[in-house]
Amino acid sequence: MFLYLVQHAEAMREDEDLARPISQKGLDDISRVAAYVSLLNISISEILHSPKLRAEQTAGVLFQNLKPVRGMKETDGLSPLDDPNIWADRLRDRKDDVILVGHLPHLSKLASLLLFGDSGKNLISFKMAGVVCLRRDDSGAWSLEWMLTPEIVVGEKGMETSCDSL
Repeated sequence: MFLYLVQHAEAMREDEDLARPISQKGLDDISRVAAYVSLLNISISEILHSPKLRAEQTAGVLFQNLKPVRGMKETDGLSPLDDPNIWADRLRDRKDDVILVGHLPHLSKLASLLLFGDSGKNLISFKMAGVVCLRRDDSGAWSLEWMLTPEIVVGEKGMETSCDSL
């Protein structure tokens, strides 16, 4: 099973809009990342996102590019301060590949819990509109497969960084 953890794209500040939709930079970032990920030919069953508007909008851009069979939907347990054990338990028997779009510190705690059994480790530095790919093997052990950030994908000025050059 592959699990893709996505921190929502950059949002507007509360003093600009209380609903905190994604900003133009956030839209540009997640659009580039989603287009790049679509070239990887990964097979996603569904995209699940937190109830917050910025997560829903981020998930929407991913949905447009990846077209998961079971669509996208809002779910609980992905808000910033939710217990990471909620999703660790839900993933235990899950076999299909899924994207979870959420927030910090929750995503960081969930990744640490899955990888190290301790939600307090905070070893992955998530980036807004970035994707962290985790893989669960047949024994149930999780490993970090790859991470993609908006800065790695071709930018507006044509600057490109590839994994081969890192």
